[in-house]
Amino acid sequence: MNELDALAQEARAAFASAVAPADLENAKARYLGKAGRITELMKGLATLPVDEKKSRGAAINQAKQAIEVALNERRQALADAELDQQLKAEALDVTLPGRQRGAGGLHPVSLTLERIESIFGSMGFEVADGPEIESDWFNFTALNTPEDHPARSMHDTFYVEGGSEKAPNLLRTHTSPMQIRHAVAHVKRHRAALDAGQGMPEIRVIAPGRTYRVDSDATHSPMFHQCEGLWIGENVSFKDLKFVFTDFCRTFFESNDLVLRFRPSFFPFTEPSAEIDIQFQSGPLAGRWLEVAGSGQVHPNVVRNMGLDPERFIGFAFGMGPDRLTMLRYGVNDLRLFFDGDIRFLSQFR
Repeated sequence: MNELDALAQEARAAFASAVAPADLENAKARYLGKAGRITELMKGLATLPVDEKKSRGAAINQAKQAIEVALNERRQALADAELDQQLKAEALDVTLPGRQRGAGGLHPVSLTLERIESIFGSMGFEVADGPEIESDWFNFTALNTPEDHPARSMHDTFYVEGGSEKAPNLLRTHTSPMQIRHAVAHVKRHRAALDAGQGMPEIRVIAPGRTYRVDSDATHSPMFHQCEGLWIGENVSFKDLKFVFTDFCRTFFESNDLVLRFRPSFFPFTEPSAEIDIQFQSGPLAGRWLEVAGSGQVHPNVVRNMGLDPERFIGFAFGMGPDRLTMLRYGVNDLRLFFDGDIRFLSQFR
């Protein structure tokens, strides 16, 4: 074995011992770099006679090519090893279940609204829906709320463009306007029978929906939900209100030992009026009175604004907050959680 063969074999051994691309490049520099062994041999050709220079140069080139082949083979081997290691590290276990997009679900307040509609639907109540941008007449005046009532203040009510100075438009502060809207439409359908002195089917309706007031804290939100209820007929009493709402609460909370009380209160659209409190007899809320609704016998002025004779027709109305009912049902202590859009919170109700 001549010196050039020995050099090529030495280079192959050096390349084979390189375990990283950087090591391989360092080994390459020793043999093929500007100051490498092959370069030094090529420089020595200048001192040789012409005939010997040709043969010696050819032999050096042959050794150089052998070293380059060994270098490229080792480069490829290192690249293949790196790729194999990467594939092993990133390998997928095809026996695992696939990744699927999580299933959505109804918002907890939507679940409550559906539950409310179902319970009252079983009692013969219709469900009414109406505009969220309301007129002053339907939101206040028709409900026997005078112009100087505090609820009309800018501190409580969002007023919007449109309407007039005497009859501005606003974001409804409650769903009570649907009392008037639904009743007026109902009376219109049966006007001929009423004018003829005949009877009229009773008005039984609930109006769930979004409402707006300038308020925001742990138990209040600028946008919240309300459900208004109305029952008008010729022989509807406060006793019917107590029976209906007691049955609703016990069904909603699935508790027969739930107790209700009616506290005297004041609302311009009912007289007499009462706040409705509930008390659980067991569980974490046992023994505490919790306010859940306002109620009362519909004021004669409101009945009159419906197009009915208050001497003949009588009934009751109530208004409750589905958001608060949701908080009580699911044990949520901050109303703002319902509107933050946090998937971690909302996914609990799927």
